Amino acid sequence: MREADVIIVGSGLAALMVAYHLCEHKNVIIFTKSNKETSNSWLAQGGVAAAIHPNDHWSSHYEDTIIAGCEHNDNEAVRILVQEGREAIQHFMNLGFSFDVDERGQLLFGQEGAHRTKRILHAGGDATGKNMVSFLFEKLSGRVTFIENDPVIDLLVSDGCCVGVQTKQGTYVANATIIATGGIGQLYTFTSNAETATGDGIAMAYRAGAAVTDMEFVQFHPTMLYVNEKAVGLISEAVRGEGAILVTDDGRRVMEGVHPQKDLAPRDVVSRAIDREIKNGHRVFLNISTIPHFSSRFPTITSLCERYHVDWRNGLLPVVPGAHFLMGGIVVNTDGETTLPGLYAVGEAACTGVHGANRLASNSLLEALVFSRRLAFHLLQKRGQHRTLKKSARKGTHVRITLPTKEQIQQTMTQYVGIVRDYDQLLQAKRWFEQYAIHELVDMAPEHDDEKRTIIYMLIVGWLITTSALQRKESRGAHYRSDEPFEKMYWEKRRIMRTRAEHLMKEGLS
Repeated sequence: MREADVIIVGSGLAALMVAYHLCEHKNVIIFTKSNKETSNSWLAQGGVAAAIHPNDHWSSHYEDTIIAGCEHNDNEAVRILVQEGREAIQHFMNLGFSFDVDERGQLLFGQEGAHRTKRILHAGGDATGKNMVSFLFEKLSGRVTFIENDPVIDLLVSDGCCVGVQTKQGTYVANATIIATGGIGQLYTFTSNAETATGDGIAMAYRAGAAVTDMEFVQFHPTMLYVNEKAVGLISEAVRGEGAILVTDDGRRVMEGVHPQKDLAPRDVVSRAIDREIKNGHRVFLNISTIPHFSSRFPTITSLCERYHVDWRNGLLPVVPGAHFLMGGIVVNTDGETTLPGLYAVGEAACTGVHGANRLASNSLLEALVFSRRLAFHLLQKRGQHRTLKKSARKGTHVRITLPTKEQIQQTMTQYVGIVRDYDQLLQAKRWFEQYAIHELVDMAPEHDDEKRTIIYMLIVGWLITTSALQRKESRGAHYRSDEPFEKMYWEKRRIMRTRAEHLMKEGLS
């Protein structure tokens, strides 16, 4: 058994920022599935939203976030995000990080959907996440312990507290265990997410007894590059911010008459509009012909097009929506504390309520900066409480049922729990998931086989999303039901909380 002050599971921006703030004072171990290029943070193109321009104000950013989130947001979390965002950005630049500037050395601000003004900072054009993650890896080199080849398979709970993690090869005990494993995009056929985004951190936390919430709110990014019936990579919303428009194969503007902000409408609106055109038999393209110097402004996207032999010079990029971001996740307060003592969460795996029912573009990297600092400072101020493992790891039998493939889970989620849902489809998905004895999977011993464990955790998370979507009998933000197409006052600020102890939905606690 090995001991540490803090264990972090995950290696995206939120994980690395927590580690950076702690490493001078704490012994930190970071578990990562593989190399740094496999996190969603690494793939983030759009940038960081922050109200730091002289003509901008945090209150405008606050209002945009609340509007995009369909007022399902936790207002205090949003206030913290937009007010502390400026300081977090400045601190990051003080560390030596450089955002893109103009010829006079002034910061460049981009425009993205549902923002009323240009407030998006970029680095390396459309490689913001990659640059930020690389920068932090360099800062952390030799200061924390990275473990890559011994994956975490379960959380350890003793006397009602999380005391560490179980890996394939051993046991690690810590005073604080932090889940920063990212999202759930790989549950869908088309996704912008990294291969590692299978929801395993959320599943482990749920199995350990921590509450999760808002699992029905899955955001789809409207523009994934679509080649040979596959979504092969993200085309940043910043492209539409620079003037690109969505058109059909017969030349119609997709967003004309759909929303006042047209191509810069909130992502859920744009995704549904594209989905509707595709279901009506049309192909959809992003017309980039009006963007000057496209290849220098968007080098990552240009490289992506060339890799898949898409001629970006003709001005039309084929697109399809793909699963992009989970607004829900492990319930945390604004200091990252979960409902399970000793367990913390940050980043996309956590749910502060800051994103509401639909995340505002480029708020995710800002969330990682702001709330990772708050979590780190909370742990630094917290009096040391030595965690001990008094009980053995989770007892129980290993799975004996025949499991589905990852592709079968993706097909089920895409077909029945996708951009547009209804009762019959959700019920069919629920029955499909429950044929695999979900309740037994939640309680059983952790599976050491990597492929089986991934499938089991995907089943648990897929079931949580599906059954939460069944419970919310309205349409709000990214959760859209064609049989319940309007927001309902009953559901305003009402969150669906899920805990292992009950294995059922619990209303309340907005």
